[in-house]
Amino acid sequence: MATSLARRQYTIASPITWAGKGLHSGQPAKVTVAPADAGFGIKFTCSDIEDSGWMLSDVKYVTSTERSTNLAFGVKKVDTVEHLLAALWGAGISNAEIHVSGAEIPILDGSAADFYQALFDQRKEQDEEFTKIWNIEEVVEFTDEISGASYIVLPGDKLEIDVLLSYNGIDVGRQFTHYSEGENFNDLAEARTFVLTSELEELCKKDLIKGGDLDNAVLISSGPDAQEEITNALKLLNRSVDDGIIDRFNQGYKLKYDDELARHKALDLIGDLSLLGYHLNAKIIAKRPGHTGNTALVKHLKPILQKVLKLKGKPYYDPSAEPVYDTLAIQGYLPHRYPFLLVDKIIEISDTLVVGVKNITFNEALFQGHFPGNPVFPGVLQMEALAQTGGLLALNNVVNPSEWDTYFLKMDNVKFKKKVFPGDTLILKMELLSPIRRGIVHMQGTAYVGDSIVSEGELTAQIVNRNTL
Repeated sequence: MATSLARRQYTIASPITWAGKGLHSGQPAKVTVAPADAGFGIKFTCSDIEDSGWMLSDVKYVTSTERSTNLAFGVKKVDTVEHLLAALWGAGISNAEIHVSGAEIPILDGSAADFYQALFDQRKEQDEEFTKIWNIEEVVEFTDEISGASYIVLPGDKLEIDVLLSYNGIDVGRQFTHYSEGENFNDLAEARTFVLTSELEELCKKDLIKGGDLDNAVLISSGPDAQEEITNALKLLNRSVDDGIIDRFNQGYKLKYDDELARHKALDLIGDLSLLGYHLNAKIIAKRPGHTGNTALVKHLKPILQKVLKLKGKPYYDPSAEPVYDTLAIQGYLPHRYPFLLVDKIIEISDTLVVGVKNITFNEALFQGHFPGNPVFPGVLQMEALAQTGGLLALNNVVNPSEWDTYFLKMDNVKFKKKVFPGDTLILKMELLSPIRRGIVHMQGTAYVGDSIVSEGELTAQIVNRNTL
C-alpha cells in the first residue's frame, strides 16, 4: 500500500477507538481518533478530565522524552504519542480529534500497524488544500548534546529518512534503513519498539516499562548476562520469574525485518517530526536517533521555519539586474524631488504588486539631526518610502502620471520592528488589498533589510489629478 501526503486535506470518515495498556504506566489506556473540520489540525483532549479543552500536537508541549514522547499543557497530559502521530502522518491525516482516556496512548503490539491501517482505511478527503508544507532550502546539521544523536537535513521534494544504528557487542550489531515518502508506509508501521536486556533494570527503577512484555516489544540480548538481566527486571516489576518470559526469550526472538530496529527508529522520527506542525519535504540522515534527539531537532528547526514563514513573501533582489524603472524614470511619475524622493528604483511591478529599492546613505541631510552620533533612518520615512512605491503602482495606470499627486489618508497597524541605518538597503513591497476605486489606494506595505522585516503597515492614499483641484 503506497501512500504519499495528498495536497488536499484529509480527516477520517468516522471515529476509531483502540484500547489496551500503556507501555510505561501498565495501566488501561484508550484512545479515540475522531473526524475534524479542515484546518483543525491534530489536537488532543483528555476525555477523563472534565472541560479538558484541546492541546495542539506541537513540540512546545513536549515535557519528557525518555523512551517515549510525552506532551502536557495545564491539566492535559498525554504520554507515548509517537506511534499514533506517525500513523496519522503515514495515512496523510491532517485534521483529527484525539480523545485520550488514561495516562498514555495504548502500546498495542509495540508498532503503529493497527493505527495506520485503520486510519488509512477510514481517511476522507476534504475540500480545502493542505498548505502547511515546508520545502527546506538549506542544509541543517544538528547534534543533540544530551543523547549524542546527530542529524543532517538536506533539501528535497519529499520526506526521505536514512537511519543508522550502531550497538556494539550485541547480536543485531549495525542496522541501516531508508524510507522515502510514497513507499509502503506499512513497512515502517509494522516495526516494533525494542529494548536491550542491559537496559531493563534501569528502566524498571525509573518505572518506565510497567506494561512491557514480549507481546509489545522486541527484547534484544546485549550479552552473556541477558538471562540474569531479565530475571532481575522481573523481580523489580513484581512478576513471577516463572511467567514464561525467560523461556520465550531463550527460544530466540525473530525480527520481522533484518532492519526492524532501524525501521522503528525511522517510525519514531516521523512521529516526532510531525510535532513541527508542518509537513517537511527534506532528506534526513539520522545517526542513533531517539526521542530526545528527535524533539531537540524539531525545536532547532522551528525557528528556521518561523523565519521562512515570516519572509515567505520577501521579494528577490538582484542588484545587477536592470530595473523596471530607474531614478530618472521614477521622476516621470512622482512629483517628489531631493531631499524627499525616497525610491531609487523599481524592480518589479504588476497590476497588484510593486517592489522598490531605497539605498540608505550617510550623506542624506536628515542624519544631521536624526540622531547626531547615532544615525537612524526614521520609521515615518520608511512609511513614506512605501507610500511613494505604492504611488508608482497607482500612477502606472493613469494617463499623464506627472499630472497626478498622491496624498496620505491614513495608516493602520503600523509596526516598526528593527532600526535602519546608513548602508542598509530597504526593499519596499506594496500589495493592493482592494481594487483602486475613485483614486483610493489601499495597500499592505512591508519593508525589508536583508532577512528582516523592519517595518510594515496598511497604507491608504488618494491620487488626485491637479487639473481637477
